Amino acid sequence: MATQLQLGELTVDVVYKDIKNIHLSVYPPTGRVRIAVPRRMTLPTIRAFAAAKLPWIREQQRKLREQERETTREYLDRESHYVFGKRYLLRVVEENVPASVERKHQHLILTVRPGTTEEARQAMLEEWYRNVLKEAGASIIAPWESRLGVKVNRVFVQHMKTKWGSCNHRRGTIRLNTELAKKPVECVEYLVVHEMVHLLEPTHNARFIALMGQFMPRWQHYRQMLNRLPLRHESWDY
Repeated sequence: MATQLQLGELTVDVVYKDIKNIHLSVYPPTGRVRIAVPRRMTLPTIRAFAAAKLPWIREQQRKLREQERETTREYLDRESHYVFGKRYLLRVVEENVPASVERKHQHLILTVRPGTTEEARQAMLEEWYRNVLKEAGASIIAPWESRLGVKVNRVFVQHMKTKWGSCNHRRGTIRLNTELAKKPVECVEYLVVHEMVHLLEPTHNARFIALMGQFMPRWQHYRQMLNRLPLRHESWDY
C-alpha cells in the first residue's frame, strides 16, 4: 500500500511494508523522496519522522542536483566507456559467433551477432561489468579479511538504485553496485572495506568512524572522490 505525504513543497512517497524499521531514501536523478514504513505506523508518526529528517533530505537533493551525469550511452563504435577509472573506446564487432566482451589495449571489444539491439548490447556489457567487479571485489576482500579479522561469506554484485554498497552483518554478506566497476580502484577498495567494517560495527557511529580511520586513514578522501564522480545517466524508478 502506498500514499503520499506533503511537507510544504516537498512530496514524500510513503510505502507500507512488512518491515520493522523506517527506511528513508532520496532517489536520483531528481531527488524524489520515499519512506518505507511498517504497516501499522500512523501517518502523524511518519510525518514527524520526515519533518525531523528535512535538513538531511535537502542536503541529499542538493548533492544530486549538483553531481555530474554521464552522457547517454548508445553502445556504438568509438563510444567512451570506463573500467576502474580508465577510459576505453568501444569497438562493436558483428559476427555470427557467441557474444563476448574483451578488454584489449585502449579498447573494449564487444562482439555481437548482426542485428543485436542497443538494449541487448547494453545488457551484455553490464553483465561483463558485473563479473569484472565480482572478481575485483574478491581480490580486495581476501587480504582485508585477515587485517580486519572478519569473514565475508558471500558477495553480491547488482545494479543498486541509491547506494554504492550494503552489508548484512548477521549473514556476513556484502552487496556492491555494478557501477563501481567504472570507478577508480582506490574508490572500489574504500567501498569494499567500508562494508567489511560493518561486520565489526553495523552502524555509522563513532566506533565505525574510528575503525575506518584505524584501518584506512584516507577513507574520507576516497569517499569524497567516489561521490564526486559522474552518476549513471538514467531515470531511476523505485
